[in-house]
Amino acid sequence: MDVGSLADRVAAQEQWYHTIELAPGVVTPGWFDTRPIVSRLPMPQSLAGRRCLDVGTFDGFWAFEMERRGAAEVVAIDVLDPAKWDWPVSASAEAVAEVGRRKQRGEGFDIAAHALDSKVQRHELSVYDLDPATIGEFDFVYVGSLLLHLRDPVHALEQVRAVCRGRMLSVDAYDIGLTLAMPRRPVARLDGLGRPWWWKPNLAALVRMVDSAGFRVVGKPVRFYMPAGAGHPPAGRDPKVLRHRAGREHVLRAVKGDPHAAILAEPVGR
Repeated sequence: MDVGSLADRVAAQEQWYHTIELAPGVVTPGWFDTRPIVSRLPMPQSLAGRRCLDVGTFDGFWAFEMERRGAAEVVAIDVLDPAKWDWPVSASAEAVAEVGRRKQRGEGFDIAAHALDSKVQRHELSVYDLDPATIGEFDFVYVGSLLLHLRDPVHALEQVRAVCRGRMLSVDAYDIGLTLAMPRRPVARLDGLGRPWWWKPNLAALVRMVDSAGFRVVGKPVRFYMPAGAGHPPAGRDPKVLRHRAGREHVLRAVKGDPHAAILAEPVGR
């Protein structure tokens, strides 16, 4: 595909989650731009000879990054049908359709994989259904920005443990306010109303989730702000939005980024 045609395909995609450079001058307008924080995460510089898994791949940024680092094989999983996500009972059909438009049945991944001549194997599979008997085991597993959207994040991590024979890197959102108020006590804020946003833990609770699922944390969590990308809605100029938590969080994400923590861990007893 020539650069002009690729740029047209990128522009035709209604929404992108990841910011990915597909060719010189062709960059996807992602909701988030993970490129600036890649070097900060405790991911091995070389994954040569390793079998890797990207859980909740979306547009595939981290799967392609592991491939770039020399992984012998990269498998990516995702649930492409929005109706199969962890929706609360209160969710409306309109909400499912609106959030589902961001995923667009994985077309962003397809465009990126073709442009990058990637060999990443994508499977439509839920993290809850990970099974070594069907998908095998992995030397390195990346779980990114997913736990927030799961009704049962600890069970999901248990399933990751079942297929992890090496190390896992969990990167997810955490609540700054709860972390400052209770830095050592594991607590989380529950949403679960109308959308697949569930648990927003403080940092201690995020670590406890990993521990509870049968992992041992390696080193200290790395805290950072996930930068907003070109496709992220801009911060509103109306000062009234700052009166509400959701409004303040949106402004923080748009201006500074989304608070995340990266936790490197290895399964215990395997």
